[in-house]
Amino acid sequence: MFQSLKIYNQLFIRLLAIVLGVGASFYLLQKGLIYTSIFTFFIIILLFIELYFYIKNAFLLYDKTIEAILQNDFSADFSRHKSFKNYESLFKLFNNLKQKQNDQISKDIIYQSILNNIETGILILKKEENDWSIFLMNDYFSKHFTVPKVSKWSYLRNQLPSLCGIIEEQNFEEIKTSLQIRVNNQDTQTFVMQSSRSKTLNQEYYIVLLDSIQKVVEKKEKEAWINLMKVISHELLNSLTPIRSLSQNLHELVQQETLSQEDLEDMKQSVATMLNRSDHLQQFVESYRKLAMLPSPKKEKVELSQLIAESLQIMAPLFKQEKIQISNKISFKRWLEIDKKQIEQVLINLLTNSIYALSERKEKQITITAEVKEKRVFITITDTGIGIDTEIKDKIFLPFFTTRKEGAGIGLTLSKSIVEAHGGYLAFQNEDNKTSFVICLVE
Repeated sequence: MFQSLKIYNQLFIRLLAIVLGVGASFYLLQKGLIYTSIFTFFIIILLFIELYFYIKNAFLLYDKTIEAILQNDFSADFSRHKSFKNYESLFKLFNNLKQKQNDQISKDIIYQSILNNIETGILILKKEENDWSIFLMNDYFSKHFTVPKVSKWSYLRNQLPSLCGIIEEQNFEEIKTSLQIRVNNQDTQTFVMQSSRSKTLNQEYYIVLLDSIQKVVEKKEKEAWINLMKVISHELLNSLTPIRSLSQNLHELVQQETLSQEDLEDMKQSVATMLNRSDHLQQFVESYRKLAMLPSPKKEKVELSQLIAESLQIMAPLFKQEKIQISNKISFKRWLEIDKKQIEQVLINLLTNSIYALSERKEKQITITAEVKEKRVFITITDTGIGIDTEIKDKIFLPFFTTRKEGAGIGLTLSKSIVEAHGGYLAFQNEDNKTSFVICLVE
């Protein structure tokens, strides 16, 4: 509003000068000052021309600035138009919008760089009327599937019919599945596909994420290998460090010409310690060999309730000694194709862990339940023990990891390997101060 008043004032001053000039010209003409009157009239013409170009430039500059804002074109530089003080607020608006666009471009470049460096195929579609267009395709998606960065959905459908077919069958709704896609026209790889649909500012987007199962498995294997090496190196150093130190001490003692009674006692104690650490190291290696050389299951028909009853019978003396209440809620009969000895070992390992977890609890109870879903049997062993801390929940299946002083740290690892060798899985969950281990087996 203030800027508009300034424009009106300047126009008023120019018009007033022209009117006064015309009046002065006529006055001089009446006085007979013809040349002075002509000179004054000439100045009036110049004032008219100046007013015309002033208005023209003012409106052209205004229109140009507004057009640039509407077209999101901020390449112009209006700093040289500082003489147009009337448009100071307009130029300020232009510069603010220009700065915001530059900030947004910088963010887009950073986001694009992040997305292009992720080893996950990312495809984002944008809905335009009744069709979809390619809003974004990251470099991994384009290079891995040898697809050019097209803009139309129909072009992508021709390149990746297996992927696009699934999306169209689900009507562009949320999907979580696995599918096989031929890569480089040669290899067929399996991918985990996750998609979601979102709407923002009246615009719909469809986001597709594709992860290679092979890469996920390789990553998990690498992490497991690194963790295993940490544990093994820790155990080896725990035994080798004192053995080396004691060996050095013995070497120094035997270099002496005479040995005192105290030296002999030191030697006996050192040898005993070395023997003890060697035994521990041997047990550790035996445990590792036991894990590495797990025999294939020798499957036979085994009735579930009988298997549970026999396992509980084996553990009964320990339950009685620790005053643990057992609640076996498996009342139905079900036949399983399993290696009885191996699954029995899994049950014993889990029950032993429950006994340890209940050692410092007043309420000592173990509950065993089972259910059948989709041709799978789920056996659940729940105890009211101390639970599994959040800090170690990712480590409990790690070989040789244990929180027990006398534990070897292979019980859960061995149990998990046995169940997986049967085509199932072993999992756990903490809920309401209770810990449950779930054995999933295929019927």
